Amino acid sequence: MFAHRRAVLSSLIFAPAVGFPPRVARADDAFAAADAALDAAFAAATPPALAGAIVAREGLVWSSVRGVRQASGSDPVTAEDRWHLGSNTKAMTAALFARLVEQGRADWEMTVAQAFPDLTLDPAWSNTRLIDLMHHRAGLMDADVIGRTWLMTARSDPRSLPEQRRAIAGQAFARPPGGPVGTFAYGNANYIVLGAAIEAITGQSWEDAMRAEVYGPLGLTSAGFGPPPSPNAWGHRAGPTAIDPANPGADNPLALGPAGTAHMTLADYGRFLAVFLSEGGGWIGADSIARLTAPAEGPPPGYGCGWLVRGQGPERALAHEGSNTMWHAGALVRPGQNRAVIAVSNDGQAGRRAVQDLMVRLNALA
Repeated sequence: MFAHRRAVLSSLIFAPAVGFPPRVARADDAFAAADAALDAAFAAATPPALAGAIVAREGLVWSSVRGVRQASGSDPVTAEDRWHLGSNTKAMTAALFARLVEQGRADWEMTVAQAFPDLTLDPAWSNTRLIDLMHHRAGLMDADVIGRTWLMTARSDPRSLPEQRRAIAGQAFARPPGGPVGTFAYGNANYIVLGAAIEAITGQSWEDAMRAEVYGPLGLTSAGFGPPPSPNAWGHRAGPTAIDPANPGADNPLALGPAGTAHMTLADYGRFLAVFLSEGGGWIGADSIARLTAPAEGPPPGYGCGWLVRGQGPERALAHEGSNTMWHAGALVRPGQNRAVIAVSNDGQAGRRAVQDLMVRLNALA
């Protein structure tokens, strides 16, 4: 699935963009084209709901929504609804680590051995850095630590979330890497282990560290973890079948959090993306932004810390998509043009098509 998303994003971030009026006026005629793009993408894929936004340094300059919270109902989705971001959470976890580096509590060259001094590591991991995990080039494979058995049993694990994540780290590092070191191999386990390292560094759960270092300072008051609670939109499986957020199966196991369980409104997600349009926006420094958005050395694709990266200078673009199979989210950031676009849907299949279509259409405007 990620290979398909990567192909879509690669073509998207090479596409040219034209100017978009930098005015905040949802009903202004200047935004009619954005509304038309949303209408067209929604009509073509017909997910239960679809939302889009265009972001500048100051936040949203346009946003709108279409559809209903549940496919079987008539309750319309609203601009204040929260959306599950899936793997777009990874960029937030990486940015949290950057905060810890700036505070002197971590280092960009920190190794897994330094992050987990009490774990017994296979010698093959001795030089592996946490940033290698962020780049998906450490050789850590999902199948080795969070395969089908883990997915079937993790929700009933009585241990705390930090204990579960530490156990995953211990299992991962007790044997040699299962994949080729230095070669890109996308996987959620990389960021679960990064979350475990953050927990070891801070003495807090990843969730509490996110609240303290990301959600709170950026004013992301709608942000949370797992499926957005009612009365927000519900996620949908194939059918589409609405999944009650109270159902344990409404999201991946919570231990996967650092890799993909954040949710929030369009406005709050726009506030986070604006950090990458403003050299950190005073929340983190420009040096941290440069680290987070620098692609790893080695063969393609160009992947930074939670971002697929293409281009240089004014044409530089960052992109990512995320899904827990019941939601789909996409973001494209063009720092040199002071624009980002967001597309989100409460459906994993039709929503994916709609999100990718809408991102292409909005990118042509933004």
